[in-house]
Amino acid sequence: MTVDIQPACLGLYCGRTVQYINASTEIYGDCGVCPRGQRTDGDKICRECTGSPGHYDWLYLGFMAMLPLVLHWFFIEWYSGKKSSSALFQHLTALFECSVAAIVTLLVSDPVGFLYIRSCKVVMLSDWYTMLYNPSPDYITTVHCTHEAVYPLYTIVFIYYAFCLVLMMLLRPLLVKKIACGLGKSDRFKSIYAALYFFPILTVLQAVGGGLLYYAFPYIILVLSLVTLAVYMSASEVESFKDLLVRKKRLVVLSSHWLLHAYGIISISKLERLGQDLPLLALVPAPALFYLLTAKYTEPSRILSEGANGH
Repeated sequence: MTVDIQPACLGLYCGRTVQYINASTEIYGDCGVCPRGQRTDGDKICRECTGSPGHYDWLYLGFMAMLPLVLHWFFIEWYSGKKSSSALFQHLTALFECSVAAIVTLLVSDPVGFLYIRSCKVVMLSDWYTMLYNPSPDYITTVHCTHEAVYPLYTIVFIYYAFCLVLMMLLRPLLVKKIACGLGKSDRFKSIYAALYFFPILTVLQAVGGGLLYYAFPYIILVLSLVTLAVYMSASEVESFKDLLVRKKRLVVLSSHWLLHAYGIISISKLERLGQDLPLLALVPAPALFYLLTAKYTEPSRILSEGANGH
């Protein structure tokens, strides 16, 4: 097949669409923005994205899907109260909402009706911010070539958040009204009100920092999970293995953090060399073990008493 030779496109993401194929020759249109689901190749021609997301891409999407679920669970626990029996049902409902939203998002994405998606390959950070690379050949007229070069990793997150919000508004108020009898009327819906705040924040975060999150999320998971585990164990006054076994809730929280540790380690390794990377999962319990073994030496009352005795 031969190609129609035309002047090269300016700009990093401007390209020519294939208008039609005459015999064995591709005829291209004017230089401009590529249609949705396409991105430019090395010859500045808009080509349809036919690849599938890699392991790292799925891990990124999993991270973005976990964010609202973890925030739901946090605010449900925060506002449900220690003696409330409704917390478990709300946790399960939040898990159901996010799971259904994820499945529906995959089903409505191209190809429609299947639980897999076609995508463009992420090459560099600028692929997430094509709006910053619109060329101005004469420094007056701007050629607008903004499109989703990382299709659909950018927009699919917004679709997922929209489905999460709709499902939450349909299911959660009815559930809370029926089972949250132990809470005051003003406290029943506070976890839902919190979601109405954090969903816009997550949306802006994805819109502005999606590309940065794509490259940084494994390290964000590790750091935040380590910090929150230390804060929780300190606030719960966990200083030994015996303290962990007193309440089942503490074991659930510890297990959840271990899963996050493992997710962060797997994301950093990108599952490229399983034989070398899987042994790193043995480090998952290390932070908790280190905390339990050293907590008694950092007890504030002990430090103060030893300081007083020294004087």
